[in-house]
Amino acid sequence: MKIAIVILAIWSCLVIKTHGLAVMSVDLGSEWMKVGIVSPGVPMEIALNKESKRKSPAVLSFRDNIRLFGEDAQTIGIRFPKNSYQYLMDLLGKNISHPIVKLFQKRFPYFDIVEDKDRGTILFKHDKNTFYSPEELVAQMLVKAKEFAENGAQQKIKECVLTVPGYFNQVERKALLQAAELADLKILQLINDYTAVALNYGIFRTKTFNETAQYVLFYDMGASSTTATLVSYQNVKVKDRGYAETHPQLTILGVGYDRTLGGLEIQLRLRDYLAKKFNEMKKTKNDVTKNPRAYSKLFKEAGKLKNILSANVEYHAQIEGLIDEIDFKQAVKREELEALIPDLFDRVTNPVEQALKTAHLSMDVVSQVVLVGAGTRVPKIQEILQKHVKQELAKNLNTDEAAAMGAVYKAADLSTGFQVKKFITKDAVVFPIHVTFDREVDGATKHVKRTLFGLMNPYPQKKIITFNKHISDFNFNVNYAELEYLPDNEVLNVGTTNLAEYHLSGVEDVLKKNVGDNIDPKGIKAHFLLDDSGILNLINVEYVVEKTVTEDEDEGTFSKLGSTISKLFGGEDKKPEDEEPTKETPEETEQKPEEATEKPKTEEKQPKVNETETKNATDKTAPKEVKPKIVTIKDPIKTSEVLLSINPLSEKQLVKSSEKISAINKIEHDINRRASALNNLESYVIDVQVKLDEDEYSKAGTAAEVEKIKAACSEISEWLYEDGSEADADTYENKLKELKELTNDIFSKVWEHRERPEALNALHSLLNHSTHFLLSAKNLTKTTNLEKDVFTDVEVEALEKLIKETTEWRDKQVKEQAKLKKNEPIKLTVKSITDKMGSLDREVKYLVNKIKYWRPKKVEKPAEDKKEKTDKDEKPIKEEKTKTEESIEEPAPVDSETIEPSETEDNDPHTEL
Repeated sequence: MKIAIVILAIWSCLVIKTHGLAVMSVDLGSEWMKVGIVSPGVPMEIALNKESKRKSPAVLSFRDNIRLFGEDAQTIGIRFPKNSYQYLMDLLGKNISHPIVKLFQKRFPYFDIVEDKDRGTILFKHDKNTFYSPEELVAQMLVKAKEFAENGAQQKIKECVLTVPGYFNQVERKALLQAAELADLKILQLINDYTAVALNYGIFRTKTFNETAQYVLFYDMGASSTTATLVSYQNVKVKDRGYAETHPQLTILGVGYDRTLGGLEIQLRLRDYLAKKFNEMKKTKNDVTKNPRAYSKLFKEAGKLKNILSANVEYHAQIEGLIDEIDFKQAVKREELEALIPDLFDRVTNPVEQALKTAHLSMDVVSQVVLVGAGTRVPKIQEILQKHVKQELAKNLNTDEAAAMGAVYKAADLSTGFQVKKFITKDAVVFPIHVTFDREVDGATKHVKRTLFGLMNPYPQKKIITFNKHISDFNFNVNYAELEYLPDNEVLNVGTTNLAEYHLSGVEDVLKKNVGDNIDPKGIKAHFLLDDSGILNLINVEYVVEKTVTEDEDEGTFSKLGSTISKLFGGEDKKPEDEEPTKETPEETEQKPEEATEKPKTEEKQPKVNETETKNATDKTAPKEVKPKIVTIKDPIKTSEVLLSINPLSEKQLVKSSEKISAINKIEHDINRRASALNNLESYVIDVQVKLDEDEYSKAGTAAEVEKIKAACSEISEWLYEDGSEADADTYENKLKELKELTNDIFSKVWEHRERPEALNALHSLLNHSTHFLLSAKNLTKTTNLEKDVFTDVEVEALEKLIKETTEWRDKQVKEQAKLKKNEPIKLTVKSITDKMGSLDREVKYLVNKIKYWRPKKVEKPAEDKKEKTDKDEKPIKEEKTKTEESIEEPAPVDSETIEPSETEDNDPHTEL
């Protein structure tokens, strides 16, 4: 009992201390969702859904204003396909004319997709008055992911790392971030799915890495897309903390992808094949493809058929009551499936070639090809891939959970509550980003293009574009360019290549303000950051000049301010003849983001100044020369941004969407609360009825009490099956509260009778130990032992008195309790026993702690010895100190269970406790 109480107290402290430290990851794929968690005491783990499964179908359905998710949503989706939403990630950040949207409409013709004219994107028309944007639907999936994670971690979670397809552009990434904002998640980072997989692969193989790069190709065929990624692993030395450390590092070298090649396309081909076979039977005049419910049934059966044919050569697809109450059965062989998708097989190796091409490497350097994704389980795909790469395919990775586990490792690394072994990840740019602008040259307008982030440039990274020919307000554009390495259809899938237009105003005024003979202009500098989520940000735009002043010259407030500001935005500036970007390496960005200083133009003159200073120091009669000083001044320039693609949700739209989702969350919460309250009431009624039939419980109450409780249970049971079936949560909870008030007395008596023997045993054990301790303590007083006077007589007598009183109280209470019947009020409660134990335990601990820090008193030496020692040096005197003297000068704790005697003392066996 005592141990249990102590453990409970410690656990309560831990919960308070670690509350809110858990983090999560979400791998939200087109077809499945996996959630990873890290919480105190629980290492990286996959959060289970309410069915205790490790992955959930990424399906969201609505029926009678009730939201369903996962398997429940799939069930509703068969009956009401239009009200069930899936494969939503592909629709983020796209307009109604986008090729992917057109393909989605072709694949699922029963959805009513309309244009959102305010933003230029799409909306699902759910009913006459209800519309959902892709962001709102994805946000509700993330709400469920957060719920699973919090149930697994047993605490609230807000910080998250989300996986994202590596081919997502700026608009798609920002749309996903807004969906996470609607779900009330703080996104630590968006991590590309292949980077998360590569990280998960690497963290378990760090011992195999060295300074030589190892190349691994990951081939991932999922539901909607296929990606091939070439990754290098090696150990690198970094100086993040001021000294060299060696850490493993993964670098994304090459990426190839196909947005529409995946298991979904195979499933759709099978669906249409089964529909064709059924229509050929001519058992009904109705076309099965025109009936959404029947078409949805065929889609589900096609998914099952696809999975089974991956391991078997033949399977009989069958659906009861497909349409017009007609059953359908069709045998399908693997050869028939392969005959449906020859064009897909031709595309299998294209991502591999694209990845090698962008990495400028060949298959000769690749040590392993690792399969990822459920689509790679198709035997024919493995056969084609293996023949192409000419080596065995590795299947040693958990394809379902690798991305979620890699992302949650990154989440733990980025959070402040955990410390993990550092694993450096360097991602790469898939879509090159350029800056374009117009400039007047000899009276003609010249269109200039400058690369900001090239293909496969690493990120996160900062870069600076310098404009040194403009003297008035001007514009520049940021867009995608040089996408020729992609197939034509993939260039179209990127969407608009124009990202944003920036207008710089007040340029002429800023330039006029910074003129003079001692002013050296460095141009207008635009600072860009491609952050770790792959999102481009314009940090600021400023006009930079270098002003030469002397020490005696009054610089003025503005110059001093410019000198201070110069320390904030670093990067070595060279004066270009034309506009050009200045690159800051990732290492510089991470170690010293903005601490580098601008290189002055007059650097060559600096040594002469130093020589003058040296001469002045040696020749005091020489006149003192004035030392020039260079101050960097940065004057901000007002900048406005105009997005040239899909507009994000405005603040007003975010609030409106958030309110819509909150209302749906409340409805779901109320439904779940009512279901829980009903279930709790029903369970408790049954539990009480069963227990009252047992002697242990029936004897703990009077006959009248037992009959009253039984009558109440019968009344509630009848009410539940009649009028109470439609009651609300409050009614169920009140009924349960009333029933518990009736049963509390009996149930508490049963608990007391059960726990009392264990509590008395604990008290008996404590009394025995205390008595043995008392015997030893009596030999450690001044009265009994002059050399070991640890305790005073009063302390020993107090302990003896407490032991005696506790023993007498126990014996008396046990006898009185034994005389009582089981249904009479409890005389000897468990709490009274633990209170007595607490008092005795505190007294013993006080004395034990006194032993722990006790030391023998200093022994006085005879006068002759003292006189002898005064004639000696001070150092020998210190060396001849006894151990007793040393322990008095520097007390140190010893084992709390043993007193160690000094060399001059007898080893008294009674000192052992």
